[in-house]
Amino acid sequence: MAQYRVKIEPRENCISDMVCVSICPDVFEINPDDNKSQIVEKYREGGNIAVGIIPEDLATCAQDAANACPVQIIILEKV
Repeated sequence: MAQYRVKIEPRENCISDMVCVSICPDVFEINPDDNKSQIVEKYREGGNIAVGIIPEDLATCAQDAANACPVQIIILEKV
């Protein structure tokens, strides 16, 4: 099964509208400290809150979230 790297880049550009969380809550959540989007802990790569490795079955919802992001900072790539 393929895996995908998902990045929130640059994360500081997040405007906290939560569209990614509402579309794909298995991958994205809001950080309680700065109210910006982050990758859920389960999928974080090396503990980085802005980069994660997700399974193929979550790639569609992550891509839908990327497409809907008003500031276009979510990047999805096959690894």
